[in-house]
Amino acid sequence: MSVPQRSAPPIDELRKFYVGRSINEVPKPAVVLDKTKVKKHCDSLLKAIEALGVEFRAHVKSHKTREGTQLQAGETSKSVKLVASTIPEIEHLVPLVYEFQTAGRTVDILYGIPLLRSQAQRLAAIARQIAPSTISVLIDHPAQLDHLVEFASSAGFPAGVFIKVDTGYHRAGLPPAGVNKDDLITRLIQLEESGQADFIGLYSHSSLSYSGSTPEQAMRHLQGEIYGCLAALRQHSSSFGTDRELAISVGASPQVTSVEALVGTDKLSDEAEHLRQIMHGISTNQHAGFRTKLELHAGVYSILDIQQLSTQCRGAILGEYEDEIAISVVAEVCSVYNDGERNQPEALLAVGTLGLGREPCASRRGWGAIRRNGTKLGSNLENRLIIDRISQEHCIIAWDKPSEDGMVSPIPLEVGDSVQIFPNHACVTGALYEWYLVVDSESEDDQNIVDVWIRASGW
Repeated sequence: MSVPQRSAPPIDELRKFYVGRSINEVPKPAVVLDKTKVKKHCDSLLKAIEALGVEFRAHVKSHKTREGTQLQAGETSKSVKLVASTIPEIEHLVPLVYEFQTAGRTVDILYGIPLLRSQAQRLAAIARQIAPSTISVLIDHPAQLDHLVEFASSAGFPAGVFIKVDTGYHRAGLPPAGVNKDDLITRLIQLEESGQADFIGLYSHSSLSYSGSTPEQAMRHLQGEIYGCLAALRQHSSSFGTDRELAISVGASPQVTSVEALVGTDKLSDEAEHLRQIMHGISTNQHAGFRTKLELHAGVYSILDIQQLSTQCRGAILGEYEDEIAISVVAEVCSVYNDGERNQPEALLAVGTLGLGREPCASRRGWGAIRRNGTKLGSNLENRLIIDRISQEHCIIAWDKPSEDGMVSPIPLEVGDSVQIFPNHACVTGALYEWYLVVDSESEDDQNIVDVWIRASGW
């Protein structure tokens, strides 16, 4: 079932135009991705996941690229588990899925919102391309069971199914006490017995940890998700049938990356030790009579942004924005107001909401922060230029903090200069572009474009 989509130019054409040029020389605004930082974050989490002996499902929605997905999947595991937010993301990954399968790796891609009737046949068509047991879906309403039947009829085999549990975030899912709404579980098991569904387990995604500011807070949110799913199992154990293994899939980037604090040290905080025991218990003990396995899922950890760093979910492990955030937007200075035209020095940039997004960060002022690089922006370590005000296609930058003596330094930029902006929310910012200009911070010139990664786009 082919659906017309907006498409990027051929990759060879993009590489011919961009590769070898500086990000300062290309048409702006443009979105930039540092592949070295992406790989660093992906490798770090994969190492922790392996050490903890749990499973991992990488969310691809933040970058929506094959290359980023390959880094998230790593090279060693025999099983690749992914989650995507849109059908085009899954379609975009089909060539990569073939590569994984050719290498002897099994693949399971979860469509990350409750299954839509309008997308059931389209998802089934993808499943037919890449083999049975490769597509899973979420449900949280009895009416969606009909969509499972339609998928199975179209694909010729069932979809894997998670029941979405709401553990307090209230974006989607059923509360633990209500997951059998109108006999949802009973009817799902009946579909499984007739070959029209393959029940995998329970899935919770909570972004409550985005408001935290310590590793301990992130860990408590992860514990809360696990407890919520276990409560659903206990309260509805008689409906799930017997002699089965059920997956408990939980997470969001802050709480999942906080588990890195659980490895590489023998001395843990009480909070960390408690979480490690809970995680170990999922895979080694039975719960409500079922064998259980723990699966963690996360996405934006791979590129990070201002919001993610503000959670401080990994404590002192992470450095400054320049060290950790892989995504930035390069924009040009249109005008500078240093001569009393305003109450404070400001500059005008040719990028706005349609190039940055308009996502707030609870613990940071403004709509993005300017990268400190070179002599102009690297001298004032106590202050930083930020996106102070934002409009549709342009924005105003100013100093984050006014000086104590009331004397505000001039903006150290000139008309025509280029700046890099770290966004508040990487997922939204990336979605405003069709491809990334890829740089490598390990190279001699970290502003030289070494590749182009095409993003999935559309619906």
